[in-house]
Parts: sequence; C-alpha cells; structure tokens
Amino acid sequence: MTPEQICEQILSALPGATVEVRSQDNVHFEALVVAAEFAGLRTIQRHQLVYRALGAAVGREIHALSLDTPAPEEWARRAAG
Repeated sequence: MTPEQICEQILSALPGATVEVRSQDNVHFEALVVAAEFAGLRTIQRHQLVYRALGAAVGREIHALSLDTPAPEEWARRAAG
C-alpha cells in the first residue's frame, strides 16, 4: 500500500480532514490526520476512527501505523507556538 492510497481511504471516511502520510518502505507508516470529527474524543477514539477507515489493511498491507490525530483547534494551537 502506498501513502497516497492510505490518504485516500482516510479522506473517504473523514471528508474535509487534513491528511499527511509518510513511509520509507510502504509497510511502516506515519500519519497526521487533523479532523473536526476528533473534537471532544479521546486519543483512542480518534485512532479507532482512522483504523476503521483503513479496515483490513491494518495488520496486513499496513504493518505499523503511527498516528497523530489532533482536532483542528489543537492543531492551530500547536502551530501558534
């Protein structure tokens, strides 16, 4: 699986999200997903939304996935400093 394919799957489940996916080997991935749907959710709940979007690929084509899942307000605070 490529970073672009993962990005597309996440965006189909979380339209309007900002998604960046990186990988050096197309097996181990890092993803930043900034989505309004994350507001008010705990980290585990945010990750579950992303894992649901990727379905069976997690554990198969995606051997490892490191997630950063801020809500837009949290992302804006980080960017501000």
